[in-house]
Amino acid sequence: MPGTVLIVDDHATFRALARRMLEAHGYEVVGEADSAAAALDAVARLSPTVVLLDVQLPDVDGFAVTEELARGEHPPAVVLVSSRDASAYRRRVSGSPARGFLAKSELTGAAFATLVA
Repeated sequence: MPGTVLIVDDHATFRALARRMLEAHGYEVVGEADSAAAALDAVARLSPTVVLLDVQLPDVDGFAVTEELARGEHPPAVVLVSSRDASAYRRRVSGSPARGFLAKSELTGAAFATLVA
């Protein structure tokens, strides 16, 4: 069953596209954030089951945010995204508590569902 999602990316256009795609696949998007600080605040307020998190944020990178979220009492699943492909982050992703990584160009409902199932 699809869960609730927080989308974190500093580009409003990507957030809007991701929202439409996820909602079309049955996910409830409970919020959006454009920075690491806003993401941490939104997770505390909204308790999403999944965070779609951009690696390159203006204040703190997505890997640091993922580590911070993992220390919470009920951490959400995290799917990292970037405009770069997976080879740019392979080692960092494998060493992180994130469920996985998707290049933004490869983000689909099916690919997302595979990582959060």
